[in-house]
Amino acid sequence: MAFDPSPVARRRLPVLAVGEWVPSSTVHTTISSGMPKEPLTIELLLRRKREPLALELLTDQRGVTRGLQGPDISSPGLVLTGFTERFPSERIQVLGETEILFLNSLDEDRRRAALELFLSFDIPVVFITKGQDPPTPLLHLASERGIPVVRTLLKTAEFYSRIKPFLEDYFAPTTTVHGSLADVYGVGLLFTGRSGIGKSEAVLDLVERGHRLVADDVVIASRHGTEILIGRGHELQRHHMEIRGVGIIDVASLFGIRSIRLQKRIEVVVQLEPWDEGAHYDRTGLDPENIEVLGVELPRVVVPLNPGKNITVITEVVALNHLLKYTGVDSAQLFDRRLRERLAGTAEYLEEDYE
Repeated sequence: MAFDPSPVARRRLPVLAVGEWVPSSTVHTTISSGMPKEPLTIELLLRRKREPLALELLTDQRGVTRGLQGPDISSPGLVLTGFTERFPSERIQVLGETEILFLNSLDEDRRRAALELFLSFDIPVVFITKGQDPPTPLLHLASERGIPVVRTLLKTAEFYSRIKPFLEDYFAPTTTVHGSLADVYGVGLLFTGRSGIGKSEAVLDLVERGHRLVADDVVIASRHGTEILIGRGHELQRHHMEIRGVGIIDVASLFGIRSIRLQKRIEVVVQLEPWDEGAHYDRTGLDPENIEVLGVELPRVVVPLNPGKNITVITEVVALNHLLKYTGVDSAQLFDRRLRERLAGTAEYLEEDYE
């Protein structure tokens, strides 16, 4: 959707890619590339997940600096039989009970040949599940090639279900948004707008009314799946707010633990901007606007600011209206339908009025 710069035209929002910047005089939304994450090496994985996944490194430390390229996991069953076409060697490789039983069923020469073929690829790491003992030459061959072998006490299915969410979260596409994120009636509202427009003050008022702060000033947004955008605050800044004239405050200490949450799905973008006499603002809700962040489309509501306007109540209504739409009730569409039906009935009456 292209942006129309005309101040009197219907306000449209451009599709924003990661790192793309739109001048504050038009949209007041800045989306930039997120801070680069530390590469996920085997050493880092062991440090973070050794206890939750019951991990034990069976080889030496030479291969622990290998990095993982993505969240995908593979079982090398066919490769052990000699079929290597389309083998995803860049993935985490898992040897479950079936693979270990197959290797142990082979004679020593065939087992060694199968493992040499398997380990001839540039594999980041090999996991052995269910606390099984590795086949005889596996550790020796892996150590020669600098491929770490890790054992877990978990069963294969449980290991998959526990490590997969961690990997997907770590490798999720991420960006940063200048704004504030709050949980209002269970709806994640992302407040955007130019610096000093009043985003933090609006969220602070919502917190005082019983809603919850997720992040202020810098929101780290990551995409999970294809349609879910999760927002959270930076670790160093989490649950602190900067209020002009007051300074930095700790929301959790002031309002209690009920006033904060660590992360929240971003569901609606609330754009705050100064009132412009020449601009066109939506007054019916019949032509909703969307913004695209990391490939996820989000509804966007523009709230023009002028003295005396109660922004807090308006944003609460935005959240409630969003919940109402989830139930299939679109107030604007229903009103428009009733109005059209009434006008059609009146027109029919007038056509048949011959007095």
